[in-house]
Parts: sequence; structure tokens; C-alpha cells
Amino acid sequence: MLIGISFKTWFSHARTLDWLRTVAATAATHEAVTSGLVRLFALPQFPTVPAALEIAGPAGIAVGAQDVAVHDEGPWTGEVSGAVLAELGATLAEIGHAERRAHFGETDDVVAAKVLAARRNGLTPVLCVGETEHSAHAADEVRAQVDRALAPARAAGLDGPLVVAYEPVWAIGAPEPAPVAHVRAVGSALRAHLAGLPDTRVIYGGSAGPGLLPEIAGAVDGMFLGRFAHDPAAVTAILDEALSTTTSGGAR
Repeated sequence: MLIGISFKTWFSHARTLDWLRTVAATAATHEAVTSGLVRLFALPQFPTVPAALEIAGPAGIAVGAQDVAVHDEGPWTGEVSGAVLAELGATLAEIGHAERRAHFGETDDVVAAKVLAARRNGLTPVLCVGETEHSAHAADEVRAQVDRALAPARAAGLDGPLVVAYEPVWAIGAPEPAPVAHVRAVGSALRAHLAGLPDTRVIYGGSAGPGLLPEIAGAVDGMFLGRFAHDPAAVTAILDEALSTTTSGGAR
């Protein structure tokens, strides 16, 4: 089971490191993590990545970035390349989040180019997909999004680990996550669609927090957390849920 958090720009550098120290101390002793049932990852802002790696790495928490440049080097002022992220020790790159699409105009072509850049540099894409409106056709829409995003990397023969974060756009920032039945239906459809790809995980985001995992564990491989995990105690609660759910047979 995979549990991750993106801090967006909610936290300062210092607060991010304090959060990581607390969660790393929990991860070092919590049975869900020490037994290998759960893997944790964290995506801080770019300047925090090196310090985050020093804190999180010894506790087995993977660290990645919230974006990655299309290009590896060249006259691309302000960009952060996958090559540099990999050089630092980051192992993941979040790609295609709905906020990047809405606020920075990222298109399907840009998302696909970033997936290719991540794969080219040995980074695991955390590929965000999700329908804009609550729809009975959500599974078809997100399957198509995944296929478009992976097409250039597949054409280049660049396979590797993949995390697909299903985040219905209409649930991001909402008071509650998407309905359980909806998450289970789309999560199951994505897992079936990606079944032939090695080391691929489907996780749910979109107002995810404590209490949700036991309801959706059989249909997804974990959760992608946001503001409902800003308190480290919430992460502990979710680890408790993961351990209880898995040992009781609720997860795959």
C-alpha cells in the first residue's frame, strides 16, 4: 500500500521539515511501515527536497518533487530538470495535477512530455488524472488520460514504475472526498486497465484523509493526501487504518 502527501505551497521550509521529522519518527516504529505493508512518500517544494531527503530517507520515506521540466538541460530559466532531481536523490515527480492544468495551462501534450522526462531520468511519475465533473463515464475519461500521458514514453521504450493518482477535479479542495462507490468503481477500472504494467499503483486523492482508506482499500493501492494530513497525527491514524485493513483482509 502506498501513502503519499503533496505539500503544495501550504508549508514553509521549516514547517515541512518539522512535519517530516515527526512522521519519520512514526514510520521508524509503526508496524504498517516496518513490516513493509505501507510505503510512504512526500512531495515538498523544490528548495526543500535536499533537506527532506536527509530526514525522510533513513526512515524509508521516498521524496519527490511536485513538478518536473520537459527538458533536461538548456535555456529554460526557472525550470527544474529531472536530471537534477535524480542527482539530488529524488525518486518521484508529480505530473499533471489539475491545478497545473488550470493555473499554468498544462495540456495533455505537456503532461505526456513530462512523463517522458521523468522516465528518461529514472523518476517514477506520480501521474494525476481525474474528470472535471461527476460523471458515470469517469472511468473511460481517466483511462484515456492515462493512455495519452504514457504514449510518448511507451513509444520511446521507456517503461518503469508508475503511480497513478486518481483525483476527481470536483473533489479537490472539497469538504469531503468523492463517494466511496464512485472511487471504488473508477479505482477498480484503472487497476484493471493497468494490470499488464509492472510495478504500477493506483492511489486516490481529492480530499482524502483519515477514515477513507478502509472503505476504498479493496479498489485502490493507497491514498494521495493533502490538507487532511497536515497534522502528522492524521498520518498515524491512516497508518493504523492501513494495518488494520490489511491484516483483516480488506485490501488486495
